Amino acid sequence: MATICPAVRPRLRGRSKFIRLPLAAAIHIACFSGAHAVEDADQVPQQSSAQQTAEKTTASLGEVTVTAQKRTENAQAVPLSIDVLSTDKLSEMNVNGLTDYVKMLPSVSIQSASPGFSQVFMRGVTSGSVGNNGVANHSASMPSVGIYLDEQPITTIQGALDLHIYDIQRVEALAGPQGTLYGASSQSGTIRIITNKPDPSAFAASVSTEINSISHGTMGYTVEGFVNVPLRENLALRVVGWNEHDAGYIDNVLGSRTYPTSGITADNKSRVHDAYNESWLKGARAALKLDLNDDWSITPTVMGQSQHNGGVYSFDPKIGDLKVSHGYPEWQEDRWVQSALTVQGKIGNFDLVYAYSHLNRSDWADQDYADYSFWYDTLAGYGKYLTDNNGNYINPGQHIHNEDIYSKSSHELRIASPKDERLRFVGGFFGERQSHRIFQNYQITGLATATSVTGWPGTFWLTKQHRVDEDYAVFGEASYDITDQLTATLGARFFHTENSLRGFFGWSTGYNSSQGEGICFSDYKFDGAPCTDVDQTTKQNDHVGKANLTYKFDKDKMIYATWSEGFRPGGINRRPGLAPYQADFLTNYEFGWKTEWLDHRLRWNGAVFQENWKDFQFAILGANGLTEIKNANQARIRGLETNLTWAATYNLTLSAGFTYLNSVLTSNYCGQTKPNGDPISSADCTDPSRPDLVPSTPLAPTGTRLPTAAKQKGNLSARYVFDAFGGEGYFQAAGFFEGRRRTDLRVAQNNLIGDMPGYASIDLSTGLKKDAWMFDVYLKNVFDSRGEINRYTECDISHCVQPRGDSNYGIFGQYYITPIQPRTIGLRVTRNFD
Repeated sequence: MATICPAVRPRLRGRSKFIRLPLAAAIHIACFSGAHAVEDADQVPQQSSAQQTAEKTTASLGEVTVTAQKRTENAQAVPLSIDVLSTDKLSEMNVNGLTDYVKMLPSVSIQSASPGFSQVFMRGVTSGSVGNNGVANHSASMPSVGIYLDEQPITTIQGALDLHIYDIQRVEALAGPQGTLYGASSQSGTIRIITNKPDPSAFAASVSTEINSISHGTMGYTVEGFVNVPLRENLALRVVGWNEHDAGYIDNVLGSRTYPTSGITADNKSRVHDAYNESWLKGARAALKLDLNDDWSITPTVMGQSQHNGGVYSFDPKIGDLKVSHGYPEWQEDRWVQSALTVQGKIGNFDLVYAYSHLNRSDWADQDYADYSFWYDTLAGYGKYLTDNNGNYINPGQHIHNEDIYSKSSHELRIASPKDERLRFVGGFFGERQSHRIFQNYQITGLATATSVTGWPGTFWLTKQHRVDEDYAVFGEASYDITDQLTATLGARFFHTENSLRGFFGWSTGYNSSQGEGICFSDYKFDGAPCTDVDQTTKQNDHVGKANLTYKFDKDKMIYATWSEGFRPGGINRRPGLAPYQADFLTNYEFGWKTEWLDHRLRWNGAVFQENWKDFQFAILGANGLTEIKNANQARIRGLETNLTWAATYNLTLSAGFTYLNSVLTSNYCGQTKPNGDPISSADCTDPSRPDLVPSTPLAPTGTRLPTAAKQKGNLSARYVFDAFGGEGYFQAAGFFEGRRRTDLRVAQNNLIGDMPGYASIDLSTGLKKDAWMFDVYLKNVFDSRGEINRYTECDISHCVQPRGDSNYGIFGQYYITPIQPRTIGLRVTRNFD
């Protein structure tokens, strides 16, 4: 994504300093042809209006610097499909968080049920995500997209950190497997969020305030600011802070339901609330940069954020648009602190980097789970087991209290040879350990002691577990210039991964003796649980590779061909009798191009690719709502991604991005695996001669599209700048569209819950920059589109959405839709200081 510099004029004197970017983390912005960077605009010779007009018509796109290959390089010289959102672009598009910048990245899709708990996918590499709220749960696979904050991985099992986007230098989206340099969980791509670094050369500060209003909802606000303070000529401190209140737009309306077994009717009178899903977020970041000498620097950073979400961010279409009817407490609290230390220096001509990070994250949540209770009572009469101590039926509605405590540490040491040498390399060592302590308490008010989990009154189901994921690797890439125009690159990563799960999950023997307390093999009261019924570990050693050929026609045009691999580690299934799921691998074949035309006014990049996904991990909510993960044979993704940026004139910049994906199964998914966890072959799905299998019709036959990702996704934007009131004004329009998406890989389940329909949305904004002030007015989702980013049920789809003719229960059961944010209007005022 390019940034256009205005022509240098005397009136810029007052604002040329406050728009400088920190030197230590600069995105190089090239000005228009014939203009020169200067410290004082008074030094620029006066020009005639004819000269100024001629200068305007020779606008060009700027160079964007990235570190995608762990070197500082011009993005146009990197043989990799990469989208870059610069500081200016993030500000221009009013980006605050994950969902804002994901819609600008055509190769990226998202599945979310609430802020802070989103799953990110790239290039259609997804089999869907599973959980009680429609996103990954604690026993699911590792994510397939790695997300980094500077040098530090911030991806946890249930989703990456959804940090507030402010004072960010750029966002880099690297499409395709990044297995050699970024390892596990960068199977289909990597997103890197690069912060602005402390700058010892000059003081700078800014503060911004915003108010906004959401249609069908309430008012919100944001206050954010930063200060960069030089402490000495080689030492600087940068402090950033934000406080945000997001308006709510989901209403919890009055409703009731009658449970078939007991005849008990329950309502939600005490929980009725308009704008149910308001959110409060606050956080800060502090970084210190010490230049020991010309070659060595140390940058410690600490960043923290606290977010409280009320209610839910999805609605029940049977009840009404943007409405639910829930009777139990619902809220989420997400708090995290990320500490990091980066040491950079030189040994001779070689660059050395050591990066350490430590993340502590704590999530608490209460959730209404009465849908599960109602539909299992309807189907199986489970309410007959739920009585008080006197044997009387009770309201069987469940509600959950969750606590997830994460601790994640990583170390990386790497060395890179000089990038201007004919033979150059980057390589290093990486180690990471992630700990996840899990607590889930499924409660039923008034439940009999005999049916409650021992030691936990009123608890129908208890999960108390400790999951640990470890990853250790050695990696490297080497490039050789065969000629001045042709370069070859080879890379590899050798890794060791481990996954362990220990603790307790299940019922008391008073309800079910085949799980929970009934199958405990140890009396050890894990973290307060009654006993231990799961204790397993799986390990794997393997490697992935990369090969690339790049040909440069000239400094502005190149093509490349890449073969690359990515992977996700395997793990433990907590359900007894299920084998561990194995690592899955993605192999990518890609041809791409990067070009600039018309004297750097037009930039056109793109890639075509095929990705083969071997033995991919597929998760479902199985019996009793337990997550099951199995390896599911093969899939193939063929696609095209392209982006175009055109500096049409000095005043007008146009940009567009588009991705087309054809992601399908290339063998039947049968829902079964061999005893050792290997997927069975496509033909074996219906082979009655196989004694180790239960013959069945494929749950998803060859040719079935993969869920979540659309065939088409794209965006188009136009920005027009003009002189106004002695400053610079602008108008901007941006459109986004995403095609139809399946909700489930399995045919029957997808038919029950339905596809997510395609949608389009438009954003408009206008503003003025004058001296040290900036004023912006924006309108997001102008036509109030109800675009869907998730569709889910609380229990297995075939139970929660079982078709039935009885009008008491409805025809389609119960499912939820998570919409994009309704129409939002906002006003932002910014004051810069230098």
